[in-house]
Amino acid sequence: MNKFLLKFLIFLFSFIPLFIVQLIGGLIGHLFNFLNSRSRNILVDNLTNSNIYKNKSDLKKAINVNIGETGKTISEAFSIWACDENKILSWVKEVKGLDAIERAQKNKKGIIFLTPHLGCYEITSIYFGSKYPLTVLYRPPRQKWLINLIIKGRQKGFITLAPTDKTGVKQILRALKNNEAVGILPDQAANKGEGEWVDFFGRPAYTMVLVSKLVKKTGANVIMAFGERLGNGRGFKIHFRSIDHDAVSTPSKLNKLLEAEIRRAPTQYLWNYDKHKGYEAQLKKPI
Repeated sequence: MNKFLLKFLIFLFSFIPLFIVQLIGGLIGHLFNFLNSRSRNILVDNLTNSNIYKNKSDLKKAINVNIGETGKTISEAFSIWACDENKILSWVKEVKGLDAIERAQKNKKGIIFLTPHLGCYEITSIYFGSKYPLTVLYRPPRQKWLINLIIKGRQKGFITLAPTDKTGVKQILRALKNNEAVGILPDQAANKGEGEWVDFFGRPAYTMVLVSKLVKKTGANVIMAFGERLGNGRGFKIHFRSIDHDAVSTPSKLNKLLEAEIRRAPTQYLWNYDKHKGYEAQLKKPI
């Protein structure tokens, strides 16, 4: 996206209400789906192969809804980057599972928040980070000019961003050692050499080993976080849920856990994210 267009959009989303933000997002989703055949094909292919919807009519309806929801994910991100913390927090209408956080804090081994690309995943970090220190692992964009924009937009409250490299992992470990919380997008494709090919909705996906390694090394508490979208302009319901260590002890178990979470609101998942990319090339490598 053009640098000046992105800055204009962020400025625009800084003052319009959530209802309009999500309305525009729905339009963006359908426009992008129409113009970008590759993204559309990935979305349709992933949602179809998930086998969540057995009926063709239900699947067609879910695909159409998901196209709009995907656009809302984009417009909400722009708005979150642009708006002040208090305005964003006013969108949170309900929070479930705060007792999971309280128990984890008493345990004093740090917290690993797992937040898949489901619903408004950015608002979960804003909510927790408004009260407590939170180090969030993120993948820096290829466009260098975007880095400062993203950092400025996401580092609200007590949030610190850590890049997905060795430096970032050290930041994550340091935070957990200090009994602080960290945030990870567990369904993000792992960097080369840092994952395993395991099933995700019945197809191989290059899944990170970082989560299982962090839990084994630190004994940190694990909490699933989901920012459920309630509907146009109605805000969000944040869900926190404690996760047993065994459920994330391997990449395969992690994916099973994520599948169960995604099935709670499948139309709000980012199905156009190509988590399966690269598997065919992997098969062609000489043994």
